[in-house]
Amino acid sequence: MTAHDEQDLVRQIEGHLLLAAAREEGRTAAVRLSSRLGRLTDSQREDVEREFQAEYLALARLSWRRTAERAEELRQAYEARYRALRGRLLACCLLGCALLAAVVLVAVSAAA
Repeated sequence: MTAHDEQDLVRQIEGHLLLAAAREEGRTAAVRLSSRLGRLTDSQREDVEREFQAEYLALARLSWRRTAERAEELRQAYEARYRALRGRLLACCLLGCALLAAVVLVAVSAAA
């Protein structure tokens, strides 16, 4: 198993755990909501809980998608910034080397 395969496996496990946690949170919230609606029949209570859980999970997925999209936007922005800074650093290093070479040439020609 390669490092890439291991990373994919870890991401999949994390995704399953995140989904399981969201489902449990949805169930808990649905039960809490339905318990406040005391006049519901058992069938109505189950329907309310099922619909609430589905909506909760849909909202969680939407939130995750938006978070992932924003993370991608930030990653691209940071990578662009990093490339620009790396380019500036390279330019400064080249300028420093050119100045050093000029100083050495001047010193050699003055000594001669």
